Amino acid sequence: MQIFGVDIGGSGIKGAPVDLARGDLAQERHKVLTPHPATPDAVADGVKEVVDHFGWSGPVGLTFPGVVTGGATIRTAANVDKGWIDTDARALFSERLGGLPVTVVNDADAAGVAEMEFGAGHGRRGTVILLTFGTGIGSAVFVHGVLVPNTELGHLELHGHDAETRASSKAKEDGELTWEHWARRVQKYLAHVEMLFSPELFIIGGGVSRKSEKFLHHIKGIKAEIVPAQLQNNAGIVGAAMRAAKE
Repeated sequence: MQIFGVDIGGSGIKGAPVDLARGDLAQERHKVLTPHPATPDAVADGVKEVVDHFGWSGPVGLTFPGVVTGGATIRTAANVDKGWIDTDARALFSERLGGLPVTVVNDADAAGVAEMEFGAGHGRRGTVILLTFGTGIGSAVFVHGVLVPNTELGHLELHGHDAETRASSKAKEDGELTWEHWARRVQKYLAHVEMLFSPELFIIGGGVSRKSEKFLHHIKGIKAEIVPAQLQNNAGIVGAAMRAAKE
């Protein structure tokens, strides 16, 4: 069975049909740049371009970088245009896609669901936290395999700052930080999250998961096991499709 998944990020909108039996992309993903400003209409146009690239005509699952309630309504918009707040994203995307059935889910929650089913979290019990490092920091918290949705732990205050402004991938790029310097910031953030939640496992997702050998060994003093996401930056696409299939 195939369902289309789209992952909307602060820098790119990427999508592909997903083979739900394998938990992997059925075709090479197509990506367009996220428009700036990332208004609802502009992002919807980008999503349409990605879906139309494949001539897709079935259900579509989409991630969104913010709190999503009821599979439809956007409640926060930290890294996109504030016009998203209180938007019925499901209705917007469905209309733009010619009436296709649409499901919308928080981006990190989607990545986490995929990693728990097909990746680094498969079969793991206890508390597992996936953290996606990109334009911001997304989070997905699982307790015995059950998702606690919309946790948004990237916005925890750390040393007087929104944590993602110090430890996201964008913060690394903007500050031209070395991997070691950035890893020390990530270490402080993980220590704070560990103090609050005492997880057994941290899964590090987002684009940096492809480069884990450059920074993971610099992170010291964390009691939880730390591993890179196995689905890497495709986890959001897979998770979005999984959620659409479920609904």
